Order: sequence, then structure tokens, then C-alpha cells
Amino acid sequence: MKRLQVWMPLLFSVVLILGMFIGSALRSNVPSSRGIFNSGKRSVLQEVMDLVNLKYVDKVNTDTLTEDAIQAMLAHLDPHSVFIPSSNVEEINEDLQGNFEGIGVEFFIIDDTVHVTNVLADGPSDKAGLQVGDKFLKVGDSTVTGKSITGDKIKNFLRGTGGSKVQVTVLRNGKPVSTAITRGTIPLYSVDASYMIDTTTGYIHLNKFAGTTYEEFMKAMETLEAKGMKKLILDLRGNGGGILTEATDIVDEFLDDERLIVYTQGNKSEKQEYHCKRPGLFEKGKLVLLVDESSASASEVVAGALQDWDRATIIGRRTFGKGLVQEQYDLTDGSALRLTVARYYTPLGRNIQKPYNKGREAYNEELAQRYMNGELVNGDTVTQHTGPAFKTKKGRIVYGGGGITPDVFIPFDTATFSSNVYVLFDNQLFSKFIYIYYQQNKAYFDQFKNPADFTRRYNDTRTAWNSLVTYAARNSVNVQNVPERDKVEVEKRIKTWLARQIWRMEGYYEVSNSDDTAISRAMQEMKK
Repeated sequence: MKRLQVWMPLLFSVVLILGMFIGSALRSNVPSSRGIFNSGKRSVLQEVMDLVNLKYVDKVNTDTLTEDAIQAMLAHLDPHSVFIPSSNVEEINEDLQGNFEGIGVEFFIIDDTVHVTNVLADGPSDKAGLQVGDKFLKVGDSTVTGKSITGDKIKNFLRGTGGSKVQVTVLRNGKPVSTAITRGTIPLYSVDASYMIDTTTGYIHLNKFAGTTYEEFMKAMETLEAKGMKKLILDLRGNGGGILTEATDIVDEFLDDERLIVYTQGNKSEKQEYHCKRPGLFEKGKLVLLVDESSASASEVVAGALQDWDRATIIGRRTFGKGLVQEQYDLTDGSALRLTVARYYTPLGRNIQKPYNKGREAYNEELAQRYMNGELVNGDTVTQHTGPAFKTKKGRIVYGGGGITPDVFIPFDTATFSSNVYVLFDNQLFSKFIYIYYQQNKAYFDQFKNPADFTRRYNDTRTAWNSLVTYAARNSVNVQNVPERDKVEVEKRIKTWLARQIWRMEGYYEVSNSDDTAISRAMQEMKK
């Protein structure tokens, strides 16, 4: 249970933020606020705010009061109608559009120094010659070392308008190196991994549905088919959703004719149907879809359509249960409102939005309740369904009213760590160790040609564990005498995170999947 508690706040935040992006209209298609609110009559709320601003005894921040009032009002609506402050709009929209302007590096701050931990291949920093292991000394005229440097500060220094130049000085092999980097468009990839598990089975993991997802997906599919793919495992675990049309375009590649994929309808929104509109790239091959409790929104559109049409075997755990559609309205101060305008329904007419009538707090804690009542471990169908049952053409019973229930249940991994081990993952200590260990042993790791080779031949995780014990002790964390099961679990993560350090997410998933229960079950289903 402690493991779930550690990850649950992050998991729900990701689902809530990404899930609200399922609005069927993008910003450019949404009417402006001026066109909606043009009556000229001041609201009581505005009158109160004006009086507070003009007459109140003390100085107040009326912007904060306004935001608080908006949040209090939205609290009476559904959990996915949210106000986005102007300071957050750009970052949220970047994730939705699938890119931002910057130099293309990942970094850690270790001992008050900014270390380059990854360089985007063929990105601006790669072209300028930056390398993994470089340490930033200066960005422009600003020194970026010392206790005052933060992650947000370094991001602000490095990001900027595409085409603009930034002069950086880094420390490499004990010597300062200066170079000019021309900022460019940095992709935020939706496809984390795409590779062949065996000679006929492909694997793709999608982390969201953004503006570039369908394009990325098609490139991955074409590459896998060229390698002989006849069967596919599509992994949507942890995918909190995104743009509805990106999801429907992907479903279109799996279904034939003009089949209904999903429809949306609301009290003030007319029914809108989304049908297949082109010959699909993979209409006949065997298909398995992996989902879990954090697969939400657009992910559930994909799962619901493929399940209703008997096109795929769904493996995993019941999905999040978000069947609401949001549209974004830009406000005059640069902030935005994501407002729920409709519900979406699967081809059989299932609305799989879970109940939210007990308030936002209960809604936010619903995933933890699934763990407490045993559903995530036992898959107890009595607790799962709050809606009616439906039957597919092949006779499968499927349900509405609270997520997509998989055809094959995979229990939540209840393995727990001792408290000291949890500390490693709470403050990026483990991530920083992986980077440092890789840098110290780079010549050794260079022998591995690819993730598959690494999976087969790298087994010296106990040596890495011993180095981790020493590193943790230097940071006042004692993991010297933890139980053997903890060591084994951490060693598994050492291997997968080293693969991520070397080959990014592609490496992480390929190595992790070699010991994944859901993947093993998917491979069994493929043989039927």
C-alpha cells in the first residue's frame, strides 16, 4: 500500500492534467471569450471584486481573489472543469501540441552544478557539440553554478524563441568549453518505445495523445511492418489521454469500413459521431491492448472502441474512468478555462465516466479506494461496475459507468520497499546515482550494442547495488541492511534505468518488458 501512496499523487496529477486535453476542438477552433460574454452587464462577482479593490481597508491581491473565486465555483462542477492560470498555460499547451522551443538537453543539478544527462539526437545541443557529462558553468552572461541555481532557473535560461542563439560555457574533462547553440523546436514524443519483441510481434508504447501522436504512431507502425510485424501489442498503461482526434485516427488504423469509433453528446452540445474514414494499416493482424488504472480519457476511447468491436484483447486493470469532453476557452488575462461540454460514448453506447457526485476529494481518492477494497489485486468485478452491461457481437459482456474493464486481469504489483529504500526514489537520489554510475563506467557500458544485447548480457547489478549503498550513505541514506527482496527489486530498477540513461525510453521499455507479467500474458494471447 505504501508504494501506491508514494506514486498516487503524481499518477492522479498526470491523469487529471492530460485527461482534460480530450476536448474535441483545439484552441484555434474555440470561440473567443469576447464572443461569448458580450452582454455588457457586470456580474455580482465583478461588482464585489471592484468594491474590494476600491474600498477594502488593507491592500489585497485581487488576482489571487479572482482565481480563488473561480476555483470555488468550479468545485461545484465536475472534477475535470479547471481554471488554468496564465503562468501555466504555455507549459500545458506545449505538452498538448507535442513540442517546445529550446536547446534539447536533459539535466540534473548535483552538488550545485548542472549536469547534462541526455542530449537529443540531432537537436540543437547535439549539433553544437554538447555531450552527456558536460557541466554548465555559464549561460549567456549568467553563472549557473552554486546553491542559488534551480531547475526552473536553468530552464528559463536555456529556453527561448526558435532561431535565437544562446552562448554557453561547460566544463568538460576539467576544461571550460564555450559554444553557441541555436535554439530550435524540441519534440515531446508520444511514442516512448517501438520495437520487435520477436520476429512477428511488434510493441508500441504511447504516453499521451498530443498533436504529433498519430504521425509518430504511423511512422512506428510502418517501421515495424517493414521488419515483419504480423501481431501488435499497443501499450497505453499510464497514458492519461489527450486530443480526441489523435485517438480516433489511431483506432481507424485497426477497424475496417466506416465503423463508429466514439460519439460525444452534452446538454448544450449536439451529438457528434466519429467514424472510420480510411483503409487501416493493421485491420487484420492480432492485436493486444495493455491498460491500467491510469489509462484515461483518449486512452479509454481507444480501448472502448476496440473492445466493443471485438478487435483487440484488453489486458491489465480497469481504466481510470474519464468519459467527459473538455473545450478550452482563452480568457482576457492570458489564463484559460477548460470546461466540460459533453460526454463521450463507445460504439455500443457506453459512457464510462466514473461517479463524481461525492465531491472532488472522494473522486481524487477513488484509485486508492480500489486498492483498499482489493480490486487492483483481485480484480473483484462486484466493486468495479457502476453502470449497465452490454454485449458485443461475439457475445462478450462489457460494462459502462466507471472505466474499461479488461478481458484479462493483471494484478497490481504489491511489492513494497522498506522506508529507507523509498527515500532513494523520493528525492531523485536514485536517478542521480544512475547518471553518475553510468559516467563512471561508460567504457564498460559501451560494449552493449543495443537494449536487446543489454537485456541478455548485463547481469552485474549487485556491483551497482554496492555502489548505490556507498552513494546513498554519502547522502545520509542508509540502505546497507535492507532485506534481500529489496535489493533484488532495486537491482531490477538499476538495470532498466541504466537502459534509459543509455537509450532513453526505448531502452527502458525494451529491458523492462523482458520481465513484465502483462507482456508475458500478451504473448500467450497472441499464440491462441
